[in-house]
Amino acid sequence: MEYGSDLIVRLLQDLGIEYVSLNPGSSIRGLHDSIVNYGGNRPQLILCCHEEIAVAVAHGYAKATGRPMAVLLHNVVGLQHASMAILNAWADRVPMLLLGGGGPLDVTQRLPWIEWVHTAQNQGELVRDYVKWEEQPASLAAVPEAILRAYRIAMTEPKGPVYVCFDKEIQERRLDPAISVPPVERYAPPCPPQADPRALEAAAEMLVKARGPVIVADRLGRNPEATAALADLAQLLAAPVLDRLGRFNLPSNHPLNLTGAEAEILPEADLLLALDVQDLYGAVAPLELRARGPLLKEGATVIHISLTDLSLRSWWGGDCRRLFPVDLPIMADTKVALPALVALVHERLAGQEDRRERLAHLQARHEALRRRWWESARKVWEAKPVAPARLAAEVWEVIQPLQEEWVLANTTIGDWARRLWPLTRPHQWTGGSEAAGLGFGIGGSIGVALAHRGAGRLCIDLQGDGDLLYTPGALWTAANLQLPLLVVVFNNRSYYNDEQQQWRIALDRGRPVENRGIGIRLEEPTVDFAQMARAFGLYSQGPIHEPGKVQPALSQALAAARDGRPALVDVLTMPR
Repeated sequence: MEYGSDLIVRLLQDLGIEYVSLNPGSSIRGLHDSIVNYGGNRPQLILCCHEEIAVAVAHGYAKATGRPMAVLLHNVVGLQHASMAILNAWADRVPMLLLGGGGPLDVTQRLPWIEWVHTAQNQGELVRDYVKWEEQPASLAAVPEAILRAYRIAMTEPKGPVYVCFDKEIQERRLDPAISVPPVERYAPPCPPQADPRALEAAAEMLVKARGPVIVADRLGRNPEATAALADLAQLLAAPVLDRLGRFNLPSNHPLNLTGAEAEILPEADLLLALDVQDLYGAVAPLELRARGPLLKEGATVIHISLTDLSLRSWWGGDCRRLFPVDLPIMADTKVALPALVALVHERLAGQEDRRERLAHLQARHEALRRRWWESARKVWEAKPVAPARLAAEVWEVIQPLQEEWVLANTTIGDWARRLWPLTRPHQWTGGSEAAGLGFGIGGSIGVALAHRGAGRLCIDLQGDGDLLYTPGALWTAANLQLPLLVVVFNNRSYYNDEQQQWRIALDRGRPVENRGIGIRLEEPTVDFAQMARAFGLYSQGPIHEPGKVQPALSQALAAARDGRPALVDVLTMPR
């Protein structure tokens, strides 16, 4: 090691960071040089056409692996470009190391003009409200501690992004005298917190005595080992599970998965067990039914196991969500608390009445629910433009022969993929983005595909048209990396969520609903996404107007993606 930036790269290597995404900039030139020359491109640089894409790639990778990537962000301008994607990562509680270049803070060392308008006294202040921690070390000796602390904080539950800014002078200063590299294993994140044993005992008693327990799970599946414990608990209690889809929590075809039947299941509950639910009020008062208020009946017992309270802070956003009463709040990591709870419930059920009849009843409801979804899909099978349900079904027909070697990286066609596809393994679904800012989908999918590149799995992005237009340059990164990625554009030629809002307000005000698409529809001209994809180096098909031509196009695109050339299929669809 000769320079400060060499020291930073050595620490990243020791921490096991595999990839660094970036959009280049002069304030990170020292780090860039050290990665490619001192480090031999280890961690591997992932070139992106915009900082929002670079952060979204790290976001998707973290959701797929549970581990952080690093992101290089050029000075003030790069950090501002990245800020929306950083907010997404914060709201979704995913770890990443955001490494900024800055300065020089010494004004006598600044270049005229550019280094004045692009330098802040404290760059991290820009994103302080939506990162877990930010730092700007003032000396080379402080660099190891800054990086080790940043990694530890990012990986401590609840996880999240952290930002460390390195002045150009720190990056480019010679290591004289030499600085030793601490053993990174001695600065590892702490073990996950277990629940108060008395609280777990009380929860087990309540669950066993309940006549109609219901389980709601959200981010439980960020630790895949917790999903088996959830299935065990649901089976023991004969309890239906309502999946909030923040991560993969329970197989979609599990007989106790009643997701989609909230309006029928929640009013029947005398006890609700919530597991890592970020928005508990939203879980019991779904948006489409919120006018009715909470669906949970008055007097139902509520138990919540989560670390949510540890992530709340005073800031300018509303990340705390609406407060909902909880009878037994338990602060713990579900990875360790849920298996312990399962053991306690198992002990108490010995000698209890048989629950097989309730299990059979819930399984019948699960099967009826799935039949209704397929019946709904068949009713719109010949619709033109293509119905979202048919599009999901056609994609499933094409990927079905891959057995379990596929991943749903992103979806914007409602719940149709979850309804019609058997999502059976944790790697097959990473969960939606909590903040879901437009522009996340394609970058996040690239991160997921990057995580699975060595496993031979095909990643599928059911991609919204408006969302893709925010960050189309991400297609270049997909092609550059030759990722096994199939992008299916859900092209309804509109920012349709806003069309729905304009439709509602026009009705409320007694005004013409026919005008709802003005300023919202992506028409005149319509976008040719297939042509755009070809310009970036992808294989592409479309735009496809005829429903019968969807599956052949998907089959050809899948073959290209499996051969190492990412592919895009542009399908003209009806609104959700």
